Amino acid sequence: MFKHFLSLQWNAFTRSASFGKSLGLKIFMAFIAIYFSIVFLFLGIGLYPILEEVFPGGEPLNIVNRWILIYLALELVMRFMLQSLPVMSIKPLLSLPIAKRKVVNYVLLRSLFSFFNFLPLLLIIPFAVFTQHRTGISIISMLGWTVAVYALVLNVNYINFLLKKKFADDLKALLPYLLVVLLFYSLERLGFWSITESFAGGMNAVLEMPFLALLPVLLVFVLFKWNQKVLESRFYLDESLKGKTKEARSQDFQWLRKFGDIAPFLQLDLKLIWRNKRPKTLIFISLLIMGYGMIFYPEETYQNMPAIFVFVGIFMTGIFMINYGQFIPAWDSSYYSMMMAQNIPLKQYLASKAALLSFSVIVLTILTTPYAFFGWKILIINIACAVYNIGINVPVLLFSGSFNRKRIDLEKSPFMNYQGTGAAQWLVGLPLMIIPILLFWILNKFVSFEVGVIVLAGLGLLGIILRSAIMDMVVESYRKNKYAMINGFKQTGE
Repeated sequence: MFKHFLSLQWNAFTRSASFGKSLGLKIFMAFIAIYFSIVFLFLGIGLYPILEEVFPGGEPLNIVNRWILIYLALELVMRFMLQSLPVMSIKPLLSLPIAKRKVVNYVLLRSLFSFFNFLPLLLIIPFAVFTQHRTGISIISMLGWTVAVYALVLNVNYINFLLKKKFADDLKALLPYLLVVLLFYSLERLGFWSITESFAGGMNAVLEMPFLALLPVLLVFVLFKWNQKVLESRFYLDESLKGKTKEARSQDFQWLRKFGDIAPFLQLDLKLIWRNKRPKTLIFISLLIMGYGMIFYPEETYQNMPAIFVFVGIFMTGIFMINYGQFIPAWDSSYYSMMMAQNIPLKQYLASKAALLSFSVIVLTILTTPYAFFGWKILIINIACAVYNIGINVPVLLFSGSFNRKRIDLEKSPFMNYQGTGAAQWLVGLPLMIIPILLFWILNKFVSFEVGVIVLAGLGLLGIILRSAIMDMVVESYRKNKYAMINGFKQTGE
């Protein structure tokens, strides 16, 4: 039966109308997978000597045991954001004499063959072999440790299943759990109780008593049965047909009328963001990214690398601009042809998009001002990056939008969702991020920090001053590609 299910899914993939369009993206993702596989393999081989060199006098295996919990937590976050769960259309199967448990088991067992489960093996196995060789720990002990660690990885796989089913559509429901994580982090930082040390003690116990590795294996089975129960409870046609009941809310954004000719377009954009899941989720993602600076700013390692701060500044102040702007005008794809058939000034339409993106940069820049606590240079870099985003990156994003050809379903989750993604989205990253970082690095290295900041801000101000002329060129590009965009947005295949 499993072989039959695999055959059905392969046929669905190869016979899909979007097969040719998505094949190039899948090939690109395959190259990315090969790259990370090589990186993890070399890291697994070299991890023991690296830890010996970085932590002289420390036992690498004990250090790794203290880091395992952090690794699992980070992997859970990455899986939640990036991992696409295996799915299977059940509608054609409901009228056939196929036990629903077989279909559910197929989906759950297929998830075990995810690339996210394969990657840790390239890290765990070489490290375990190298450790056993260097330390002389018994093979049984290292085998138990390896089984325990990999079983914990599989636990993360099935925990992600549960989280996706419960929280993917409502990220706000995650807040209480995030507060619990913050509590554990605070206890760790303040020295009251170390959860990582306690977890390391459990892993050391596995080395002493290898049979304890059966506990995380048993937990994998428990989570499997839990997911099995959840999926079986939703294995009904009515589950996919019934609509969500919610209180109707109306927001007219009348206060935008003072913005003149672009006010109607701004109202449409804000209504679109307010009423649809995918653009609304981008707001929560942008707010979460505000904590990105805490990874770099407190670390002494980066204090003499201000070019890194330029990357962080561009990223934090422009995260909504990048996530939302790269899909302009695909957000309006469902009615774009109707808009282009009306007597709508294209320049006003694009000016409203530029105003929305610029406003988001200003708001996020204000939210990042508390990072001035780590030094005035950080505040100045963030402001310069914000000006650069408004003056240069906003027009670049609008211009790249004239090459968008793929429609977007506004109600789909943005996580691991490549709908609407084309060559324009991949190529636009070069001018957005690499050019300002490279430019600042050259000026900071060969001239001075002040000159690098002034040039970044100056380019942004120049873009703002010449906005009208730049927008004329952008409008011309939209007019040239008008019919190709309309034809592309009519295609329903992803």
